[in-house]
Amino acid sequence: MDITMRLAQQPEADALLGRSPLAALVGMLLDQQVPMEWAFAGPYTIAQRMGTDDLDAHAIAAQDPEAFAALLSQKPAVHRYPAAMAKRVQQLCAYLVEHYDGDAAALWTGVGTGAELLERLKALPGFGEQKARIFLALLGKRLGVRPKGWREAAGGYGAAGVYRSAADITGPESLAKVRAHKQEMKAAAKAAAGGTGDTAGN
Repeated sequence: MDITMRLAQQPEADALLGRSPLAALVGMLLDQQVPMEWAFAGPYTIAQRMGTDDLDAHAIAAQDPEAFAALLSQKPAVHRYPAAMAKRVQQLCAYLVEHYDGDAAALWTGVGTGAELLERLKALPGFGEQKARIFLALLGKRLGVRPKGWREAAGGYGAAGVYRSAADITGPESLAKVRAHKQEMKAAAKAAAGGTGDTAGN
């Protein structure tokens, strides 16, 4: 896997997302309650601080939790809630070690259908229905992982020609369109909830 990505809007961070399945998964995990570029730059920052050029699920899962939380908390922090997200990243990596021998790409390699891939993604720690569908769309649109029925399994995020999520970002212009869409969705949710709307993801 060596695909051009534009999610972090930083060449080195985007290059890692394009070549590392685990980095892409971790970026998606971090994509909540912070700007998208901040979230998807996180995997590169983590790799740098661990002294490597890629993320390794075995190495991350084996880290001392307090030390790993401190690593994510260094300024600039990897996330608005670095300690909480450090725990989630370690849980994700531990799951991959247990179920896929630490190989994130094994999640989708040889998978038969989009529905099957969606179920695998939903089983990941930190991945709810929405995050799983967005990542499935990202796999199909940006990374060329397209099992039968992948668009349908991704729901509205799988549609062509839309600007709804990380799956649709190819540069600054599309990022601005996705951000505008998210603001519209937040405003609509707030209105529907009488001003107390809360939205999943970012």
